Amino acid sequence: MADQFLRGRVALVTGGSRGIGAAICRALAAAGASVAINYRNRTDEAERLAKELQGKGARAIPCQADVSNTASVTTLVAAVQSGLGPVDILINNAGIAITRGIDDLTEADFDTTIAVNLKSAFLCTQAVVPGMRARKWGRIVNISSGAARGAGAIGPHYNASKAGMEGLTRGYAARLVKDGITVNAVAPSLIATDMMQDQKALVSRIPLGRFGQPDEVAKAVMLLLDNPYMTGQTIAMSGGMAFN
Repeated sequence: MADQFLRGRVALVTGGSRGIGAAICRALAAAGASVAINYRNRTDEAERLAKELQGKGARAIPCQADVSNTASVTTLVAAVQSGLGPVDILINNAGIAITRGIDDLTEADFDTTIAVNLKSAFLCTQAVVPGMRARKWGRIVNISSGAARGAGAIGPHYNASKAGMEGLTRGYAARLVKDGITVNAVAPSLIATDMMQDQKALVSRIPLGRFGQPDEVAKAVMLLLDNPYMTGQTIAMSGGMAFN
């Protein structure tokens, strides 16, 4: 059995029904945390993952919400508290990747990307921080991207959303460190998720010679959750493409 260092803690993972989010949910459950699997549209996948985790002895519930909407986030956090308890761990993983070139990038594309990728992290953080402060313990991890610092393949709107997330990470980390709350980010590049299904040619850019795996991202998240001295940092994962 894995080290249960999160036993008694409650975790909320946004965009948790598949890919990186689902891998993080599995790692959290293995470490003893109760897990709220947030999703927007993929009900079947979220319910299937919750049952999988429950079958392994974990407390897990699916929680539908659009985390880019204030009222939905308020309802979400209340549902998690009712179903599992107050949120101790927040993983801001919800994201969208609308691939656009400069010439076909629209204002709507930009606004949607910022809302889903960046505003959602702000709203969810604001919603859970008061409780974390009251209990003098909290862990927040934001899932960024190599596109926060590099060119990326999706577009400047995506770069902006992920760079903003890392700025948000540092801003909260500086202001919450005395409250026992750490805030960090993980910035993966080219991970084998649904987003990469039609991007096989990109493997040639990776010195390691393969896409990263969702469970490898989850391992980086768990490292941050287990380290009370590390805050305001971004762990980059690129298979050797770039170095911070």
